[in-house]
Amino acid sequence: MSLNRLELSGEFAQVAELRYTPAGIPVLSFVLKHLSEQVEAGMKRKVECDVSSVAIGPLALEVQEINSGTQVKVTGFLAKRSLKSSQLVLHIQTLERII
Repeated sequence: MSLNRLELSGEFAQVAELRYTPAGIPVLSFVLKHLSEQVEAGMKRKVECDVSSVAIGPLALEVQEINSGTQVKVTGFLAKRSLKSSQLVLHIQTLERII
């Protein structure tokens, strides 16, 4: 079984300029700033991280309209930034604003 699904909430930040692939597909890169408190081994732990993220296709155009600082909940999958990189990027499949 191969499972690769991530659900995360955070603040929409560091939005790059919308770009297009050679095939004309819109791509929008941004950072999701996550802050939460989790329980690990029975102890509370503060979790704070910046997650490199990307929205591709029609979702990129939709995400482009969101202002930095907006709280969002996303689902997606992790993949390497490129063939030669080991850095992970969260590929967004769904995004909803948290009000």
